Amino acid sequence: QVQLVESGGGLVQPGGSLILSCAASGIIFNMYNMAWYRQALGKQRELVAVIFRDGTTNYVDSVKGRFTISRDNANNTVYLQMGSLKPEDTAVYYCFAQRSVTKYWGQGTQVTVSS
Repeated sequence: QVQLVESGGGLVQPGGSLILSCAASGIIFNMYNMAWYRQALGKQRELVAVIFRDGTTNYVDSVKGRFTISRDNANNTVYLQMGSLKPEDTAVYYCFAQRSVTKYWGQGTQVTVSS
């Protein structure tokens, strides 16, 4: 059974930081590309950051320079370090795993940026 379990969300003030974690089980983790998506209320889900099997990363323009995605293949975990958070970063953040046509989603973790 495949599981992607996110943690680390919460309420943070503008300008603050959070680190999201996604622990994967049931997959050969180092064979998968991993990503973080987010979905704000009333908006479509969008890709935030991706880290490929070879460690290459890519980010949506709105988070470049503020967010960092990384992976720990030994512990089957992907991280999203978020800094200089803005109210517009408020969303449910989802972990995503992809290998060829096989895709898995986590349940999501809420991030709220508010004073």
